[in-house]
Amino acid sequence: MLSAEAARLLLGLLAGYGAGGLAVALAFLAGPIERATPAARGAHAFRPLLLPGLILLWPLVLWRWPPPER
Repeated sequence: MLSAEAARLLLGLLAGYGAGGLAVALAFLAGPIERATPAARGAHAFRPLLLPGLILLWPLVLWRWPPPER
């Protein structure tokens, strides 16, 4: 069984992970998604559906972030 301090630490880590994921997801959906997936151009209705997956997988999103266009 977890102690109260260990539970607080775990919840803090999960909250930080979620906050970081939300920031990355919103930044990704604001623009770079169109460079990563050309089919996403103009399809704004499906973007909220991607939020849960982007929040959970944000380290992979950052790793695969498309480079800026030149």
